[in-house]
Amino acid sequence: MTEQRVQERNWAGNLSYQAERIAHPRTVEELQELVAGARTIRALGSRHSFNDIADTSGTLAALDLLDPVITVDAQNMTVTVSGGTRYGTLAAELQRQGFALHNLASLPHISVAGAVATATHGSGDGNGNLATAVAGLELVVADGGILTAHRGETADFDGMVVGLGALGIVSSVTLDIEQAFQVTQHVFEDLDWEQVLENFDDVTSSAYSVSLFTDWSGSTVGQAWLKGRVSDPGVVAGQRDFFGGTPALSARHPLPGVSGSNCTEQLGVPGPWSDRLAHFRMEFTPSKGDELQSEYLVPREHAVDAIRTLRRLSGLLTPLLLVSEIRTIAADRLWLSPNYGRDGIGLHFTWRQDQPAVESVLPLLEAELAPFAARPHWGKLFDGGAAAVGPLYPRFDDFRTLAGRLDPAGKFRNRFLDYAVFGC
Repeated sequence: MTEQRVQERNWAGNLSYQAERIAHPRTVEELQELVAGARTIRALGSRHSFNDIADTSGTLAALDLLDPVITVDAQNMTVTVSGGTRYGTLAAELQRQGFALHNLASLPHISVAGAVATATHGSGDGNGNLATAVAGLELVVADGGILTAHRGETADFDGMVVGLGALGIVSSVTLDIEQAFQVTQHVFEDLDWEQVLENFDDVTSSAYSVSLFTDWSGSTVGQAWLKGRVSDPGVVAGQRDFFGGTPALSARHPLPGVSGSNCTEQLGVPGPWSDRLAHFRMEFTPSKGDELQSEYLVPREHAVDAIRTLRRLSGLLTPLLLVSEIRTIAADRLWLSPNYGRDGIGLHFTWRQDQPAVESVLPLLEAELAPFAARPHWGKLFDGGAAAVGPLYPRFDDFRTLAGRLDPAGKFRNRFLDYAVFGC
């Protein structure tokens, strides 16, 4: 096991970890020993959280050196991976063996365990977030023991998957897989806002995965990214109009004026799901990290009203933005998933790295979205604490009871959890 004592920062550079040390266990046994002996401890994955959900005053257990396990069970159509495995690495191996995941997030660089624990998602009317693929978990719990949990067998399994790191450290995850499939990606530019809002269901159902990019100003949506399974009907090569938008003639980046060379292939060229469902290529870092992010998940029935509200706030939001993304996510039964019990849309904000200005606007933004029961993404910047967030989740108190049972001494607690989950 290796250790670091130098100050470390998250991917965006807006957060310095306050941990006394960062340890890098190489085996599950080393991780168990580390957890058993720690006063307080948290897991550290790809460092892509924009708040301090992964921080601690004690020990950070970085999972990057943990045994790199990727084991496919073709009979049961599952794959088991170590907690620190990145989605891009997993996707490439699954594609090599002829299998696929149902979806990917924008970045393939994020760790499986971290993405699952925070209910990170891709897009698609019929696609649940990444955590919905979880069929099993292996957790290193507070005393250093191993707790294994399986969907349909373990009591409270639905409360364990989106666990925010509050229940233990995930040493391995078992995910549902399917047969590999081919995807084409088309980008359309300058869609007419009114056409989009009047036909919102048609827009989002036009492909397997649809993303809309906007800065909320003006009369047009900047870009629509449509990822379609080759075997499914949808947008076809040669289509010249998409709700007022026209097809991009070269590779595009979500940010206007930025080269699309580090994005996954577009222009309708068929290719493996592993090279199309994410927005960015695994072999490139999509940016320097000089950005901040927030996201709010809103029930599908409020989608158009919520979007109109944000357009009305463009004078406040646009100057702080690099870009916003609108995606759709299917309902699930995971207790702390922002899509628990409801189909929804994700309203994502990639902010300029001006944290004081962003933090000053978040309370107003959340107040404007409150009538739509907007749930914040757990790994991104938001303002409301447990008193505001808790009533949005029917199983919130059940999760707190579960955490108290599995971690009675609060070994996995931290400032974030005390504020956002266990506060009054």
